[in-house]
Amino acid sequence: MTDRITAHQFTTGRTGPLQSHSNIIRNPAGANGNVSFKELLERQQLKFSSHAQQRLQQRGIELMPEQLNKIANAVDQAAAKGARDSLVLFKDIAMIVSVPNRTVVTAMDGSSMQEHVFTQIDSAVVVS
Repeated sequence: MTDRITAHQFTTGRTGPLQSHSNIIRNPAGANGNVSFKELLERQQLKFSSHAQQRLQQRGIELMPEQLNKIANAVDQAAAKGARDSLVLFKDIAMIVSVPNRTVVTAMDGSSMQEHVFTQIDSAVVVS
């Protein structure tokens, strides 16, 4: 922790312009009223690894657009504090997120969390 940080090194971790996640999903439905989960995630700038997608399916976890928005905001908060691998707790769902990549690595529901030890994380964010 003796590295010097200069003013030009500060970054939000994003590659595009900053914008509020609430502005990204103004009208999540397409012209016919349907939007795919993949399209919604791309708009959120939050990705789910194939492993995380499998776990969500296996455990019957469904996330609504407003929930994804809250999770994305939690990842923003973790990034602002310099987190790299974060445990995000949302209701009865736990997710391990690679913050720099904005990728959910794995997810589990409340019953799967019991007696589970989370390793290789440097932060935790509780989302209300």
